[in-house]
Amino acid sequence: VLASPAKHLDHALHLVVATHERVDLAGLGERIEVARERFQGGLLRVLALLAFGFAEPAAAQEGGRLHELPLEPANVHWGHYSGSLEPVLHIQSGDRVRVETLLARGLERLLLAGADPDLIPDRLKRVEAEVTDRGPGAHPLTGPIHVEGAEPGDVVEIRIHDLEVLHPFGLSYFLPGFGTLPDDFPYTHLRLTPIDTEAGVAVFTPDIHIPLAPFFGSIGVAPHPVVGRINSNPPDHHGGNLDNKDLVSGSTLYLPVHVPGALVSFGDAHGVQGDGEVALTALEVSVSGTVQILLHKDRSLVRPRAETPTHYIAMGLHVDLDEAAKMATREMIAFLVEEHGLTREDAYILVSLAVDLAVTQLVDGTKGVHAKLPKAIFRR
Repeated sequence: VLASPAKHLDHALHLVVATHERVDLAGLGERIEVARERFQGGLLRVLALLAFGFAEPAAAQEGGRLHELPLEPANVHWGHYSGSLEPVLHIQSGDRVRVETLLARGLERLLLAGADPDLIPDRLKRVEAEVTDRGPGAHPLTGPIHVEGAEPGDVVEIRIHDLEVLHPFGLSYFLPGFGTLPDDFPYTHLRLTPIDTEAGVAVFTPDIHIPLAPFFGSIGVAPHPVVGRINSNPPDHHGGNLDNKDLVSGSTLYLPVHVPGALVSFGDAHGVQGDGEVALTALEVSVSGTVQILLHKDRSLVRPRAETPTHYIAMGLHVDLDEAAKMATREMIAFLVEEHGLTREDAYILVSLAVDLAVTQLVDGTKGVHAKLPKAIFRR
């Protein structure tokens, strides 16, 4: 198909779209027209952009190296983001990194829940044993990664690709005084859920199988050094513990840069999570995932934004859920004004007509709301 002359573009587009599992065939003709109108250039770019939901995949970026960032004690900082951390990896814009992360709080609660230690890779155990500088938060974070040329005021784009769970079970629990219903569940309960990696499901019970949708719950850059070491638990302007279940493979996160090199770290992977994460935890897992990091010198952000194959996402983060909703709405209005040229008044109306507000999580102190705008409404 890629070798076909341009006159066969229609056939090529139909073939790619019709065979791609994410595509709604009822909208096939419309998707093809959007692709034809919106994108110029070679057939390869058109096909790649269409097949990946208008986000060019890493393979289309020429020259990007693939780096390995395994779970080793030297590669992990536990419970904090900080502008004073020394980077464990230097990369160029466009490079890809295969990064491994250890589940939140490490192995202790996983083992207390009954996990077989023989099924946990030894490198995870070494991190657990040797990383003793911890806190104030709960998350072992792999990194930080220094992006060459990144300066305060820039934006880093983090494209998320395939994620693989590193042990055949995930951990969930609630604790007294935490979660959305602390008065209803004033005790501790830990639960180990088997994972069938071949079927791609979490086996909650023999009759309840939940499709896996793994993602990094925490992706963040370092804050300005003046704020020092900050807790990894609450998300903020640096990103961090966003717990946004839409940031799965195929999605992209945009973060503002606050220190030279950006200093990007990853952690708190979830095998699957519902919006809200109401009981305090999701299916907590350790993963290996590939990301691509790109630097933008011509953009600026104040708060994190994201993009999936089907939606643009703006985020609001606040201890008050109402305020978080207001922030997400304002961020989406700003996006529509900046990127699509709408007036603020028309953007506000469009948000009311087409945007869904969802609760990201309720349990990290700072609550999250994300505003989701469908890409399909845009004709070009």
